Amino acid sequence: MEAAAIGNLIAAQRPGFCLEQVFYRDPDIYARDLERIFLNAWLYAGHASQVPEPGDYFLFEFATESIIVTRDREGALHALVNVCRHRGSRVCLTGKGRARRFTCPYHGWTYGADGTLLAATQMPEDFDKGSYGLKRVSLRLFHGLIFVNLAPDPVPFDTIEAEMSAGLSPYRLDRAKVAHAADYPIAANWKLAVENYCECYHCRPAHPEYSRAHALAAPPAQWQKDLERVKARAAEVGLSTDFVDHAWLDADAFGTERQFWRYPLLHGHQTGSRDGEPVAPLLGELTGYDGGATDIQIGPVLFGLAYCDHVVLYRFTPVAIDRSVCQVSWLVNEDAVEGRDYSVEELTWLWDVTTQADKTIIENNQKGVNSRFFEPGPLSNMERFENRFVRWYLAAVT
Repeated sequence: MEAAAIGNLIAAQRPGFCLEQVFYRDPDIYARDLERIFLNAWLYAGHASQVPEPGDYFLFEFATESIIVTRDREGALHALVNVCRHRGSRVCLTGKGRARRFTCPYHGWTYGADGTLLAATQMPEDFDKGSYGLKRVSLRLFHGLIFVNLAPDPVPFDTIEAEMSAGLSPYRLDRAKVAHAADYPIAANWKLAVENYCECYHCRPAHPEYSRAHALAAPPAQWQKDLERVKARAAEVGLSTDFVDHAWLDADAFGTERQFWRYPLLHGHQTGSRDGEPVAPLLGELTGYDGGATDIQIGPVLFGLAYCDHVVLYRFTPVAIDRSVCQVSWLVNEDAVEGRDYSVEELTWLWDVTTQADKTIIENNQKGVNSRFFEPGPLSNMERFENRFVRWYLAAVT
């Protein structure tokens, strides 16, 4: 599809309605999504606790791209393109591990943890190893969270840091660790997965476990009075009540989307768990529970829910035009010991059952969108954030 045709489709999008079918099924639009969004925005790759020692690494992958996030012997973090500089083979084939160096399995070119080419046999005498290290992409470490940007000239990360630091600081995520992470493959376009996360119109019929505790599943009037109670208590236990809202809203915020706001939990719940009771030790500098939770967004496809005792991170990435992955990570205090301070089963129960249900919902959504009879419908009052996403998306790929 030519760029002009895509532009006409964008211009014809009906305000207040979900996207036309073509935006979920056309390969040229999918390629445009990758180029305009995923190759230009700050993307969450993982947490520093996943590479605690020199030589530790993990892969961050989406669509056709693969990035090695590694820590060198001096302790510095690097984001290396997982493409051999000889003939393009993947160099690292294992999702995580520890390695002093990376050797391409095709012809044996060997690279250091910082990407430097260390060895390449049988090359001409004038071959310059210094010119053929693994390519790098930009990396930023922010409160223990590792972000990468694949653009040659990335948008500045400074705005995220300036506006989000105060709210995140009490949790001390730089002193947290990933207690568990799970990938949920979804047979659907990445936008359907993100749109589903952006609205809670579906929460009551689809997520009874979530809805009994989280105010976002209820009409605003039902929980607005509880918000002041949570705000007052938040300061007492060391939490920030900062409000940041630059998500799906400002064109000049592309690639640095950010949001932070606290809202009440319902029915006496202290955290997101099976019974509302704590499932891990308090995070960071917190001294108690305020009966609330914080919604977080950093970049276009990382969302988080911060409770007082753990943080749940949701990351959405495309695999193909009709396949995506939702990775969920559960963070706890770095000193917490599994089996003593927390149970992985109890820690992950709520958001595992919720994500499994979302997987089914999203895949059924894709099946319906694929129908020749699909016609975009109007968005509800509880889908304001999704409406913002649609407007943002259309601007991002224009």
